[in-house]
Amino acid sequence: MFRTRFAPSPTGYMHIGNLRTALYAYLLAKKHAGVFILRIEDTDQSRNVPAALAAIYNGLALAGISYDEGPDKDGGKGPYVQSQRLPIYQKYADELVTKGAAYYCFCQKDDKPESEDLPAHPDVTRDPCRLLTDAEVRERLSQGLRPVVRQRIPEGGSTSFEDHVYGRISIDNAQLDDQVLLKSDGFPTYNFANVVDDHLMEITHVIRGQEYLSSTPKYNLLYQAFGWQIPEYIHLPLILREDGAKLSKRAGDPSFEDLVNLGYLPEAIVNYVALLGWSPGNDQEFFTMQDLIAAFDMDRIGKSSAAFSMDKLTWLNGEHIRAMDPAAFHQKASQYYPEEAHKLDTEKISRLIQIRVERLTDIPGMIRFLFALPEYGVELFENQKSKATLASSAEVLREVIPLLGNMEKWDNESLFAALKDFASARGWKTGTVMWPIRTALSGLPASPGGATELADLLGKPESLRRLRIGLSKLEN
Repeated sequence: MFRTRFAPSPTGYMHIGNLRTALYAYLLAKKHAGVFILRIEDTDQSRNVPAALAAIYNGLALAGISYDEGPDKDGGKGPYVQSQRLPIYQKYADELVTKGAAYYCFCQKDDKPESEDLPAHPDVTRDPCRLLTDAEVRERLSQGLRPVVRQRIPEGGSTSFEDHVYGRISIDNAQLDDQVLLKSDGFPTYNFANVVDDHLMEITHVIRGQEYLSSTPKYNLLYQAFGWQIPEYIHLPLILREDGAKLSKRAGDPSFEDLVNLGYLPEAIVNYVALLGWSPGNDQEFFTMQDLIAAFDMDRIGKSSAAFSMDKLTWLNGEHIRAMDPAAFHQKASQYYPEEAHKLDTEKISRLIQIRVERLTDIPGMIRFLFALPEYGVELFENQKSKATLASSAEVLREVIPLLGNMEKWDNESLFAALKDFASARGWKTGTVMWPIRTALSGLPASPGGATELADLLGKPESLRRLRIGLSKLEN
């Protein structure tokens, strides 16, 4: 059975890279009828942010990613919060020391080996405590010194592994440092805890960012020391800004929840994020979550970095909005309507704007003209495509105002039929008649909805008032 996990640290917001990792792990598990696990990696107590834990749960819920096992869904492999697993890590750290694959290090944080004792590679730490005898270790322990546990990297050779995306990777052991596995306070480092937990939770496929490629040989040496099976690795390409820089909150790049607050639908964000590094193998770009589960194939994850485009996300968001059930869209849109909107038929407003909205936060600006006619110039009455001129527009408004004033039934269908007959009787194109009416009703060069839709929505008294204002502008 496929078993995947999302293992965030509660240190900040749910950024786009985190969301993609969680999404791919979820899709892979669901595609193969497997298990998706949420594990909270909170061992770096100094960096934990209480609000960040809530952001993890809220982010997954918003994205529609449900986990099968986690802190509140015990699947028999818990606890699923690392700070609650300290005795487990101590046990396995002691086992590594016994096997000689790790050692106790008593050096203080600022202690450094002499320069001539350092290995050639600048990133490597070969600690002098590697050479302590058992008697020397016991003596220091008896003095009350609290050591860390470091991994004992082999002196020579190399460590190789297969990655599903990047193929075979081989790194000389001389380039690997004797990393800390267990700190003196009993808390594990990420590099140790994730290996222990992935094994005990029977994770079959580890999905994470490509920045962990260089650390993976150290993880594999731990697996080998324990005699454990190594999971399959799927390292994901970087997500970059369009200028080639890394996405960064400090640089103003939005988090997942930021994007939702900017008016993007969670399902559209998920759809777009899925395409940042993965391709369905055809031209399809619109996906629901169920579509993604059916189409996802880890063989189609690419090596190349993906560029995050707000324009592409905005387009895709508009596609998702247009695909919504009208009642569902109305429920969403209503949250963005100002108080004045409820003087009108808000369901009609929603039907009018749904095919034109690209972001939900655009809605207040899009419908503001319904409550306050903006100032506009007479040049808006001219339109080459509709054959509308200032003279024809004035003539149209002069004649339709009394026509519409005498209408008893005021709805879109009745208004459209009356104006179409009016245009036909005068030998005018329908567009020549509708353009000045729409312009006078909206005061905008473009508006959501045509002339009769706006008149239906605004009602008879307000529509006639605006038409008279338009005629006055043209006559003066």
